[in-house]
Amino acid sequence: MSDDFIDSNVFVYLFDETNERKREIASEIVESALQAHSASISFQVVQETLNVVIHKLPTPMTAQDAGRFLGHVLGPLWRVSPSLALYRRTLDLQARYRYSFYDSLIIAAALDAGCTRLYSEDLQDGQRIEGLTVENPFRES
Repeated sequence: MSDDFIDSNVFVYLFDETNERKREIASEIVESALQAHSASISFQVVQETLNVVIHKLPTPMTAQDAGRFLGHVLGPLWRVSPSLALYRRTLDLQARYRYSFYDSLIIAAALDAGCTRLYSEDLQDGQRIEGLTVENPFRES
């Protein structure tokens, strides 16, 4: 069980050379999570992040570099893998909250990991879902 769940956009901002502010915030979140072993991610976050760093960055990572990133950063935080129960919970959340399937899958994974905070800029900042609070760490105050 961990307190925080980190969505893929946080990891992607680690490599954003166009937005220093977001890169610094992402770096603080990820470094803190790795040091304190206090965060979780799911298989979906791993897949989305690897896809972006290999294919969509202005200077894409090599497979070897992506493998190192997986081993040193994503792997230690990976706590949630696919299961029938996870998909059932996802469909229930989608029906109740009207999020997309993939957003509901992130929420379901965070809940399954026992998290109380979900770092994401893709969902409504401040929304509470079954004891989970969405926080956009990049929101301008």
